[in-house]
Amino acid sequence: MNQKFSVTGMTCSACSAAVEKSVKKVPGVNAVTVNLLSNSMNVEYNGEVTDNNQIIASVVDAGYNASVFSRDKAAKSKAKEENTVEMELKEMKMRIIVSFLFLIPLLYIAMGHMLKFPLPDIIHGTENAVTFAFLQFLLTLPIVYVNRKYYQVGFKTLLRRSPNMDTLIAIGSAAAIAYGIFAIFKIGYGLGHMDMDSVMHYSMDLYFESAGTILALITLGKYLEARSKGKTSEAITKLMDLAPKTASVIRNGVEEEIPLEDVVIDDIIVVRPGQSIPVDGIIVEGSSAIDQSALTGESIPVEKNVGDKVIGATINKTGFFKFKAQKVGDDTTLAQIIQLVEDASSSKAPIAKLADKISGIFVPIVIVIAVVATIVWLISGATFEFALSIGIAVLVISCPCALGLATPVAIMVGTGKGAMNGILIKSAEALEIAHKVNTVILDKTGTITEGKPKVTDIVTAAGITEEKLLQIAASLEKPSEHPLAEAIVERAKENALSLSEVKNFNAISGRGIQADIEENTYYAGNLAFMKENNILTDKFVKDSESFAQSGKTPLYFADSSNLLGIIAVADVVKPTSRQAIEQFKAMGIDVVMLTGDNKITAEAIRKELNINRVVAEVLPQDKENEVRSIQEQGKKVAMIGDGINDAPALARADVGIAIGAGTDIAIESADIVLMKSDLLDGVTAIQLSKATIRNIKENLFWAFFYNTIGIPLAAGVLYTILGWKMNPMFAAAAMSLSSVCVVSNALRLKFFKPKRY
Repeated sequence: MNQKFSVTGMTCSACSAAVEKSVKKVPGVNAVTVNLLSNSMNVEYNGEVTDNNQIIASVVDAGYNASVFSRDKAAKSKAKEENTVEMELKEMKMRIIVSFLFLIPLLYIAMGHMLKFPLPDIIHGTENAVTFAFLQFLLTLPIVYVNRKYYQVGFKTLLRRSPNMDTLIAIGSAAAIAYGIFAIFKIGYGLGHMDMDSVMHYSMDLYFESAGTILALITLGKYLEARSKGKTSEAITKLMDLAPKTASVIRNGVEEEIPLEDVVIDDIIVVRPGQSIPVDGIIVEGSSAIDQSALTGESIPVEKNVGDKVIGATINKTGFFKFKAQKVGDDTTLAQIIQLVEDASSSKAPIAKLADKISGIFVPIVIVIAVVATIVWLISGATFEFALSIGIAVLVISCPCALGLATPVAIMVGTGKGAMNGILIKSAEALEIAHKVNTVILDKTGTITEGKPKVTDIVTAAGITEEKLLQIAASLEKPSEHPLAEAIVERAKENALSLSEVKNFNAISGRGIQADIEENTYYAGNLAFMKENNILTDKFVKDSESFAQSGKTPLYFADSSNLLGIIAVADVVKPTSRQAIEQFKAMGIDVVMLTGDNKITAEAIRKELNINRVVAEVLPQDKENEVRSIQEQGKKVAMIGDGINDAPALARADVGIAIGAGTDIAIESADIVLMKSDLLDGVTAIQLSKATIRNIKENLFWAFFYNTIGIPLAAGVLYTILGWKMNPMFAAAAMSLSSVCVVSNALRLKFFKPKRY
């Protein structure tokens, strides 16, 4: 079984690696994915061997806390009220204020004499050295106390042999403080024994200000980082805010307003103009135009009547209607979208696993480097203070925050950006693989085309107007259940034509229709049906052949003796399909069309849209074989289909992209769902993948580059050559800045706009 957990106490990728390592040791656990950014963990385990309590216990053993993730509405509303992120930021803000309140006078006292600042006489000169040192110690204590979390977590994880970022901060700052206390004793001893050289030496090398600065700057960096990270999940917050908090429900014949979480299936809900629709359902009374742009991206409100489905969180524009609730709570389309975005943000792309592996072994290696660097400098004759400052600088600058944040922040922003554009990316892996796609396979019906027939051409006989032909044709076809008949009736409606009453209606299977209108007999059907009834069609042969070659179906209409005209019907290409195919080709991607339709129609569409290759008359199960054969040529394949008959092919493709407004099967079978049913969004999805992966690579480069340059510099490698040595305070500032830079770079994805070549 699969279970999601909330994990607290993690501060860097070494933490998430430690949790993952601990949970993997639990018998019965098959797979673990820990996400630092969302503080969540997905565990796949055998329910007969282990349970949630054992998994939680293993997280606690690693030094962190965990609980089963809850999605019920009550927990959501409570979480919203308390808003843990806001509380965390508030607490960090308080720590920063206290830290800097004491750090500023600490720095003034410690460095004032070097900058020729006026200092009180009580801390001037060697005779006041103990006061000078002890005052710095007292000013450091409040900074240490408000930031004690670093020590609590850092030393706890060190004892459990899974050191993390907090361990590096704790060891580095504790070493500085311990040395400062040692210096106070040495100053006292020097004053007692009149060893003024020793007093002067130790009063100038206290390191209390380094410890205070390290703690204050790292807390400031983490605060800025947390604020930036908060912005990465804006898409989920905005989606959650779409749904109304209450619903007007009719119960026992009385309309009452109840909380959204109390709505149950089959409730009759009243919606007035301007209100948001609370849950998914079907209209039972009234009609309206509904704005679905927030979920599907359709800019024009959609007309809805009795029997039509409505989606929760969409907005009723004009009419008053009642609908029956069909999906409530976590089953609504909105809840599924939120779940998809959260799951994608929490999942790991293959590129992230590399960073995780490195982070898992990075902290122990850093501790070893710090110890070795300190010993080497001591052996080479450097002073203890110099060697200690080298060790502290290595520990502080090496915190792998930037490394741990490089991938998850970019993925969260990328998937969130996709959701805001009506593109639902189900996993980080899909987001990563999409940038490698070099072949796109497109289903025809419902993907390239509208999926329902429309009238494309009307050719009339002499003396017959288009309106007259269409009026007769629609009157004949209205009683028919044929899909092509529906297209003609729909066209007559668009032209506001009034239909005549039909008598003696007779449908001849595979041929056409015979019926009477105002005492006259009329025929509608194919060419063979016209010949059977001795209707001459010679004048329309060229038109008929032309329509057939273009993939259109010609329908003949005649009275008892003469042909009145031809109406051509076809499944028309969507307005954006041509542009989307051109965009794919401009990106260097091969385009292949798969269809179950006949070869003539398929070839007509291929020519019209200039598609590279077409495979026609393919059964749904054969589409999967076609995907596989292209993959065997070494190609990375994206399959774009409607998510129902294309399910096997979507599952087989490297990236399955379902086109269709969030149908259940589409969501199940595809890696990416295009809510607007627009093929151009498939282009946008691949471009978003490329932008996200480029951003991740930039983040990883800067994180690796920063540590590669920072560690040798902090270890004093360049000191003997250039005299460069990194002060622990600057190391703390650089470490914090690197994390903020990585998050800020990821946030640039918010400005992503699809390119149109």
